[in-house]
Amino acid sequence: MCIAITRPVSPKMQECQLTHQERQPIDIPLAEKQHADYEDALRKLGCELVCAPELTFFPDSVFVEDCALVFDELAIITRPGAESRREEVFTIAEVLESYRKKIFYLETPATLDGGDVLCVGKQVWVGVGGRTNALALMQLEDILGHLGYEVHGVPVKDCLHLKTAVTQVGPQTLLINPDWVDPAIFSDFELIEVDPAEPTAANALLIGQDVIFPVDYPLTALRLVEAGIELYFVDNSEFIKAEGGVTCCSIVFNPE
Repeated sequence: MCIAITRPVSPKMQECQLTHQERQPIDIPLAEKQHADYEDALRKLGCELVCAPELTFFPDSVFVEDCALVFDELAIITRPGAESRREEVFTIAEVLESYRKKIFYLETPATLDGGDVLCVGKQVWVGVGGRTNALALMQLEDILGHLGYEVHGVPVKDCLHLKTAVTQVGPQTLLINPDWVDPAIFSDFELIEVDPAEPTAANALLIGQDVIFPVDYPLTALRLVEAGIELYFVDNSEFIKAEGGVTCCSIVFNPE
């Protein structure tokens, strides 16, 4: 059974950080219901949920993915690119102390959001240029290189995070928006492109053999189904307004 760390929706989510889209009203009660349904999906797909402490005054705090990277051997506590989010990481670190003996902290002036990191086996791709800088990439190489991981910097454009543009949906299959990240970087994988009418649809969460995917993107969902991908649908409308995806609201990993 995998572990999934989540955190409640902040009542101040309406004040979230935005980079690439206009602010829209967020229905907080609806966001809370959608988050509860998302947590139910994680449970039904075999995850043990661990709830991190609520951070009422941190609008983006439900997006726990940005706070830490968890590998089989260790955990890395990030240093988010938005200064307003940097205090969020400490409660996540406290939770992870029960699951990983080795915990590293990225050091200033490095900045990194977990949403910029895509891991497939021992391959680690890091989106550089928005919330994450080259100094963070260097620190990840220092921490992970001797464990056999290969860390690659990836330029991203026109989107918040690398995993806004590409995520894993199968053992050797990625879902990608080719306008936001170069598909040639992932030439060893089978690639499924998002429908052009749904540019923000590339964020999906692989749990075992199933994929949690927003019902908000039906055209891309059809492409995934036609490729034989098993989908578990959730409504993500309020989190999309906050530039959030289905990977953003959990940290999923295997216990030691």
